[in-house]
Amino acid sequence: MLIGAHVSPAGGPAKAVERGVERGARAIQIFNQNPRAWKPTIYSDEAMADFREAMEGSEVDALLIHAVYLLNAASEDPDIRAKTLTSLIASLRAGDALGAVSVVLHPGSALGGEVAPAIKRAGAVIKEALAESESCALHLENTAGAGGTLGRSFGELHALIDAAGGDARLGMCLDSCHLYASGFDIRTAEGLTKVLDECDDVVGLDRLGSLHFNDSKGTLGSNRDRHADVGQGELGEDGCAVFLSEPRFDGLPVILETPGPDKKGPTKEELELCWTLRERGAKARG
Repeated sequence: MLIGAHVSPAGGPAKAVERGVERGARAIQIFNQNPRAWKPTIYSDEAMADFREAMEGSEVDALLIHAVYLLNAASEDPDIRAKTLTSLIASLRAGDALGAVSVVLHPGSALGGEVAPAIKRAGAVIKEALAESESCALHLENTAGAGGTLGRSFGELHALIDAAGGDARLGMCLDSCHLYASGFDIRTAEGLTKVLDECDDVVGLDRLGSLHFNDSKGTLGSNRDRHADVGQGELGEDGCAVFLSEPRFDGLPVILETPGPDKKGPTKEELELCWTLRERGAKARG
């Protein structure tokens, strides 16, 4: 398991590696553009060379790129869909250039409209973005289920992948907080096993390529996308230990997106706690 953190890429992607190293991260996740603006960042050859050198000199083994939250591949507004497509292509091409494991995407929202047509619209945008990039995988993230967000069930994730043509580069990123908030009780080994068996039956665990690890401020089925620090939310330390010790997650990049004690994101101490909880969970499983 490659436990790591979402970090800032300010100053270039090599600086993101440096921030990951400071936290003891085995994986890092970055936004490849300003999360509040549509304009994609294009990395220079020098920036990419610096990034590769930084990675080679570190214990960081995996990079994920998170597409910014402005994107809505399911929008009924042609202008928003066009901007989403441009940004998503840029993210995937950045992933190609930097050797990222994947781009992680919130599939979008139907807002007040019908879900089935929204999934069809999102699938078309995703399919075109993949066609305009080379090899970087695209992981669709499950959502907490608020409003018309897509991906709140395994059925919706399967439908999105199908609508996008079922490309082999398409996968899933499962978020622990979102699972819990959308009604999946993953606090026990038995509960998590049941959830993953359902995921395997509906989508296929061969599509599972990355994880977001966050405790949940919201209660089970609350549909509230509110991340809590590890062990400080509804999952608690025991539930976090269960998630981190799940054998079917071995080898995957696991990205913390927690607020942190100073609201500046995951800390070295929090990542160290994750390793401790993983060991505790493994012992409890026997």
